[in-house]
Amino acid sequence: MTTSTSSRYHETHARSLADPEGFWGQVAKAIDWIEPARKVFDPSMGLYGRWFAGGVLNTCYNALDRHVAGGRADQVALIHDSPLTNTITKFTYAELLRETQALGAILHDFGVGKGDRVILYMPMVPEAVVAMLACARIGAVHSVVFGGFAAKELATRIDDARPKLILSASCGIEPGRIVQYKPLLDEAITLAGVKPDACIILQRPQQTCDLVEGRDHDWAELRRQAIAAQKSADCVPVQATDPLYILYTSGTTGKPKGVVRDNGGHAVALAWSMPNLYGVKPGEVWWCGSDIGWVVGHSYIVYGPLLHGATSIMYEGKPVGTPDAGAFWRVISEHKAVAFFTAPTAFRAIRKDDPDGSFIRKYDLSNFRTLFLAGERADPPTVEWAEKQLKVPVIDHWWQTETGWCIAGNPVGLGMLPVKHGSPTVPMPGYKIDVVDEAAKPLPAGTMGSIVIKLPMPPACLPTLWEQDARCKEAYFNEFPGYYKTSDAGYLDDDGYVYVMGRTDDIINVAGHRLSTGGMEEILASHPDVAECAVLGIKDTIKGEVPCGFLVLKAGVDRPVAEVEKEVVALVREKLGPVAAFKLAIAVTRLPKTRSGKILRGTIKKIADGESWTMPATIEDPKSLDEIGAALKGRV
Repeated sequence: MTTSTSSRYHETHARSLADPEGFWGQVAKAIDWIEPARKVFDPSMGLYGRWFAGGVLNTCYNALDRHVAGGRADQVALIHDSPLTNTITKFTYAELLRETQALGAILHDFGVGKGDRVILYMPMVPEAVVAMLACARIGAVHSVVFGGFAAKELATRIDDARPKLILSASCGIEPGRIVQYKPLLDEAITLAGVKPDACIILQRPQQTCDLVEGRDHDWAELRRQAIAAQKSADCVPVQATDPLYILYTSGTTGKPKGVVRDNGGHAVALAWSMPNLYGVKPGEVWWCGSDIGWVVGHSYIVYGPLLHGATSIMYEGKPVGTPDAGAFWRVISEHKAVAFFTAPTAFRAIRKDDPDGSFIRKYDLSNFRTLFLAGERADPPTVEWAEKQLKVPVIDHWWQTETGWCIAGNPVGLGMLPVKHGSPTVPMPGYKIDVVDEAAKPLPAGTMGSIVIKLPMPPACLPTLWEQDARCKEAYFNEFPGYYKTSDAGYLDDDGYVYVMGRTDDIINVAGHRLSTGGMEEILASHPDVAECAVLGIKDTIKGEVPCGFLVLKAGVDRPVAEVEKEVVALVREKLGPVAAFKLAIAVTRLPKTRSGKILRGTIKKIADGESWTMPATIEDPKSLDEIGAALKGRV
């Protein structure tokens, strides 16, 4: 355990709560402002107040232009490392700026201006980073939709964001297969009520696609023309409180929840986090092994490292199989990364393939200082294995799509605190975390309850949902007045360390992707032979949790049960995409319920996970739980 007795954490956190305006006003000096904020925090604006009200800036300017002007023009800004295409491409800050200026001009040519939305449905390619920065440059609002999502999911996001333009690619690449994006995009546009003016399509050599006459445009050709004509878009000044992006929380049903990220607070919080939380200096190489479709990719592949003047690695590959369980160590060694941020899932996969860590010893990891884990609970055995093998601090931290950056972590740059396995450590500046009961009363240390954050939230956290203020209040602020509801359950210990034990709602965590079991149940229930169903997350050694569906078939269904189970699995795959990892459907004669008709999901989950359970007092028929146990035998 590496610790620091001289950590500046406690005084820093205390100052952020005692004088938030003074604290964040000082931190904001790390960002270049066109006009400083009229008020660091204005409690009269928005749902709970807004940060840097009246401030004017441009996020792209802060990520690129100022570094080029300030002496980092020839420093590498982005390394794209793709074992799937066997290529490594590097962009200096000057080169990345040139690409962004050109694409910004192209977006202008299509009539995209300040406040217009642009959807990016992209694989892990450098063009996706350029597209995000180009939107930020011209004041457009980007919404990245993870490339693995099915057409229907994409269509609901098109209808909600109403984009002027969609940027996509012919395909994504997975080990051993090509994922064709274009047919999914075409179907989504057909399904959507709102149609984009145009699509710009990146043709990847691994699988090109047909373009729709009059609507689709070839990305490379547009770029070639723009560069030849020396087209360049200037940075458009935006309000600190203007949206930078919309990011939809995954697995929602009905109208999707588009988390809004503002420009000012986001830039300030991320710029603070790089040196103080992650301990990375400008000019150093940092790697975040996420996908740009997720919040972690937005914050720490693109914006955080570039705002800070670091070098960011973008990796198109897997922890194992591209080509082996040494893939991560090769990337860290080859590019001299000082810190790496990934999901515990990745480490479970590596550990499964290489339990003795023999691949680790094949590479020179002498520059590597810290491993950060987030995206789901970091189980102590995985953390202990990583610590033993890597011999560097392994830091768990916890945050959400809604917050945009870390809620609780161990601030390496301020001086590490003692690591406690199973805890992401302590609240970051601006976060006052309480654990409360149903009446929003704080609970004593060691008592499980709902984890909540005292309002106001710190900079970068969601000000609202896209065009849904009332729903935002309902989802996050109404249940516990004066607090933001995290929908996570857990406790605080006597030292103020946070322990996050699970979701309080129906969200499960599959390999770091938050997916709604309620959304999956809707799909299962749509099958003509299914009378009722329940989906819950069951333990999985690699992905943390995987969904398992229990089906009660309609009376009179005389087909083989296995056939229906197979169809249901295919249905979820079609509607939600492979990201759902839904592979197990089990037909049962009935679902265990309370007398009031509630399905006993918690008890079913314990049986599936092989944990000890007690008979719920409110159960309608105790025999129904034995039937679940019998149905699960040999299946999990």
